[in-house]
Amino acid sequence: MQLVRKIVVLTTAGLILAGCQNNPLISQQTLGPASQSIDTAKNISVANESSKSSDLKPVSTDLWQLTREHMQLNLDNEKPRLQSQFKWYTKHPEHIQRVTTRASRYYYYILSEVIKRDMPAEIALLPIVESAYDPFAYSHGRAAGAWQFIPGTAKHFGLKSSWWYDGRRDIVASTDAALTYLQQLHKRFGDWELALAAYNCGGGNVSKAIRKNKKKGLPTDFWSLDLPKETRAYVPKLLAVSRLIRDADQLSIPLAPIANTPAFELVKLDSQIDLAQAAELGNITTQELYQFNPGFNRWATDPDGPHHLLIPVASADQFRARLAELPAEQRVNWTRYKIRSGDTVSTIARQYKTTSAVIRNANKLKGNNIRAGRYLLIPSAKHQSSDYVLSQSQRFNRKQNQLAQSNRNKTSYKVKSGDSFWKIAKQYDISVRQLASWNQMAPGDPLRAGHTLTIWKSQTNQGLNRSDEQLIRRIGYSVRNGDSLYTIAGRFSVSVKDIKRWNKLENSKYLQPGQKLTLYVDITQAD
Repeated sequence: MQLVRKIVVLTTAGLILAGCQNNPLISQQTLGPASQSIDTAKNISVANESSKSSDLKPVSTDLWQLTREHMQLNLDNEKPRLQSQFKWYTKHPEHIQRVTTRASRYYYYILSEVIKRDMPAEIALLPIVESAYDPFAYSHGRAAGAWQFIPGTAKHFGLKSSWWYDGRRDIVASTDAALTYLQQLHKRFGDWELALAAYNCGGGNVSKAIRKNKKKGLPTDFWSLDLPKETRAYVPKLLAVSRLIRDADQLSIPLAPIANTPAFELVKLDSQIDLAQAAELGNITTQELYQFNPGFNRWATDPDGPHHLLIPVASADQFRARLAELPAEQRVNWTRYKIRSGDTVSTIARQYKTTSAVIRNANKLKGNNIRAGRYLLIPSAKHQSSDYVLSQSQRFNRKQNQLAQSNRNKTSYKVKSGDSFWKIAKQYDISVRQLASWNQMAPGDPLRAGHTLTIWKSQTNQGLNRSDEQLIRRIGYSVRNGDSLYTIAGRFSVSVKDIKRWNKLENSKYLQPGQKLTLYVDITQAD
């Protein structure tokens, strides 16, 4: 009964949901599992008549206060690692202020999901440690999104990845996957600190450390385990951030309040839609739409789903009404292309800045065989490319313009018979992925003799140009056994020369395990 009361009292002011299965926070939306397309609930249930007003407590109007009320972890132990992290955060309050401002767009939803699962509210602060609450964040371990999923784990938890869409950056999908993963780890280890450690370094590493301590007759709590250096700092960071949020008033650290009301509603689409057109339906900017829907890489949603969009609350009703008047066949433009002699699916795909798979799927082709004189239907954007400000292709174009203004020289290379991406990349001391990305191609795409490639070469030994930093993220990388400059360059789609330049390694011949490197990684091309 106490749990039911807790759920009821946490609804937003004036709106009460009936039943312990409902989210205690969400008053204007119902979001189910990330894999399902569930429309926002419009009809709010009234309170059970048996509920008495005397049982109700005032609802916290500020999400930071609501977070404090649902904290469950021990934030006050005197462990040196925790004290060290807490000291750092208290000396850098501007970092927390900047990150929490960024979090405001997503925090209502994430906190509501955490509380709905009866998890510690501190878990809702984990993206501060993982990604600084940036859904476009990318790390040295090839982890992406607010919750920093690596490709393998993302696939295991059903986070879809396609040319159109990356579920690791989808706020709803990645949150569902992350919380499910953390719950599984908590069930496995029976302790939230160990579950968090396993989220960072893997359950196998934590189990191995526990077995090692048991064998020696040592304690098996998080603080006693021999874990990777990053993990040993990871859990203390979350505890320190949580303590700072809890004690912000006593520490005189101002936190901009976040209203206990939803920032967005999930609206079902049932079909693919052009994102610039969707923004017009909601009378919002495409930039705002992409910020709420960072999982979509291109100018439209994925034709194979997910068929929903997160729309700002103030625009949701208007969006629904206008969407209902727009037939599915008018939500995406289609270009009718007559196949010419010599055309291939891949050359047509490059011409229209799409992929062979997209063309095959749109035309129900089982292979790449096409016949001159016949027609193909190719999905195309309704608006000019500049309108899709945060699409991958537009970010790519901006990067090209910035590279043109930076300390790089543009070189054109005409492909010869027998050439390959690897051969050309080696000739110019760049990575295969970098070369392919500069030319809006994938490393596996075939090269055609006579085709012209664009290559950008650094001309100075200066650090990364400031303009590049808008699209490229600075990450730290710890050299592992077996690493070389060439393998690291290939892994992160950068050049060996750039790694040397960024780290002043011109005179160094060898890398040492554990050596720290600074890399600048283009997240639009990251796996």
